[in-house]
Amino acid sequence: MSTAAPSHTFRRAIYPGSFDPITNGHIDVIERAQGLFDELIVAVAANPSKKALFTIEERCEQIRSVSASMAKPFRVVTFTGLLVEFAKREGACALIRGLRAVSDFEYEFQLALMNRSLAPEIETLFLMPKETYSYLSSSLAREVCSLGGPVGAFVPPAVEKALLERFRGGAKE
Repeated sequence: MSTAAPSHTFRRAIYPGSFDPITNGHIDVIERAQGLFDELIVAVAANPSKKALFTIEERCEQIRSVSASMAKPFRVVTFTGLLVEFAKREGACALIRGLRAVSDFEYEFQLALMNRSLAPEIETLFLMPKETYSYLSSSLAREVCSLGGPVGAFVPPAVEKALLERFRGGAKE
């Protein structure tokens, strides 16, 4: 009987999304994923068919500011094309997807099955944010701010500042 400890295989995961903007719900999922993997890459999708509030560069900078303040930083990159092809190039073993509500599940399940058919060696893991963020989405944070509501409880401070500048010329009410 061998007493040697099992060898550890380096595990890298990718958390893809548009992150327009990153929310506290995204950050909660990031923290959960970091506990499961050796390295996490937050991959910002460049989707020209989608009208974004922030440029891809602005979104990456907002996410990097979050990473810099965390105990375990993560890498932020952009990608185009098929997610599983990007994941293969990065040597990732898993894709992280956040689920807020049952309404997210059907779409995410279809994506996961398609990704599995394209790259069976890459797993998809669904992580749920804290209950306090289960209703939160980037589009909801954008809408609340555009209508003059407070968003400080929903997004990191740098993102709140960027949203206020975008919608209200920087004036806090």
